[in-house]
Amino acid sequence: MSANFPIRRRTFLRGLGTVVALPVLDSLLPARARGATNAAQAFPKRVAWVYVPNGANMADWTPAATGTGYELSPILQPLAAHKNDFNIFTGLANHQGDELGDGGGAHARASASFLTGVHPRKTAGADIKGGISCDQIAANQIGDQTRLPSLELSCDGGQRAGSCDSGYSCIYQFNLSWKSETQPMIPEVNPRAAFERLFGNADPAATLEASARRSLYRKSILDYVLDDAHRLEGRLGTDDRRKLDEYLTSVRELERRIERAAQFPTPTAPSGAQAPEMFETYEQHMQLMYEVMALAFQTDSTRVATFIVAHDGSNRPYPTIGIRDGHHDLSHHRDDEEKKKKLAQINRYHVAQFSRFLDRLKSIKEGDGTLLDNCAIQYGSALSNGDKHSPENLPILVAGHGGGRITTGQHVRVDEKTPMTNLYRSMLDVAGVRTEKIGDSTGRVDRLFTPA
Repeated sequence: MSANFPIRRRTFLRGLGTVVALPVLDSLLPARARGATNAAQAFPKRVAWVYVPNGANMADWTPAATGTGYELSPILQPLAAHKNDFNIFTGLANHQGDELGDGGGAHARASASFLTGVHPRKTAGADIKGGISCDQIAANQIGDQTRLPSLELSCDGGQRAGSCDSGYSCIYQFNLSWKSETQPMIPEVNPRAAFERLFGNADPAATLEASARRSLYRKSILDYVLDDAHRLEGRLGTDDRRKLDEYLTSVRELERRIERAAQFPTPTAPSGAQAPEMFETYEQHMQLMYEVMALAFQTDSTRVATFIVAHDGSNRPYPTIGIRDGHHDLSHHRDDEEKKKKLAQINRYHVAQFSRFLDRLKSIKEGDGTLLDNCAIQYGSALSNGDKHSPENLPILVAGHGGGRITTGQHVRVDEKTPMTNLYRSMLDVAGVRTEKIGDSTGRVDRLFTPA
């Protein structure tokens, strides 16, 4: 890059009703960052939480040994290629998801308390109350450094009013992220809308108008920023031109996948199952959302994200893997071995989809490393044994190296009933977010984390 053409870090490609954030390119980093001893420190750190419902068949989830020499359990086998990129945690608990005198409603409490560490008020009315979630604590501190403070995604729309679980408001059951005690951050369910949020104009009306215009004339979002992109390419080095081309290709490919998905009619929902809108398959919906999250991190559009793979209590069947029973029904297995086997198959299927997401993050280069090197992504559930609605010994893993601040490749047993929020404090430390307390936290889980 010529010294006569300095490139500002916050560069965007702009067009009519369109803003396309650039990926993190070496050319955009200050000279002092490019020459840093630890190159990973030059790149932003991202934190995310991926939620799967109804607990797990813990016998098939939990590895037998601890430390680095453990063998992956049957459910975790799809992650074999990434074994050195994540840690398994055993012993973590979500105390605030327990009854605490409120009786039924475990699924609503699980979702509402998972990222907050706060027991939600039992109500089906408007007087909802919980706590601020860890992702929003992060958004409040580092959200001003990106175009979007945070990104909330889900594959389940769900109800936003009324009672959904034993007297708890539906708003609890279909949300993880809470901006305040009474304000949930409603997740985006439609991948096209999520895509437009990433690449549309800051003016929502202009974004919708531009999107409608593109659809009418079968235009790509990239058609509106090509002139800007060509001007930029002439000021980049060879490696960054290649990276920019790969990035723009991935944006267009996601557009095409969304367009194809939108052509399919809404499927008929099996009894008790949540029907995904506009998708041929649930797997297609999941992978579109994972790709949106990957692009959001790649472009540094946000550094904070949550993704609800399915809401807690979901009774979705999984016919693509030969399971027509509802997921929630199978979680109440009463130690029936056949039901537990099917539950483990669903758990493994979800892990396999997450593994594909890690594949994608590792395919995106950042300096001498990858995007995954600069992430801390929790995957797991707020329940362990779904049959008993147990909020202890939860199925939890954290993927990513946190910019070199997370020692990976281990199965770690923490003290029994360690609050989940202790782990969140350590994750936020990696992202440079300072906390004194998150919900019911009593400290940190620092054994594998090096604070910034």
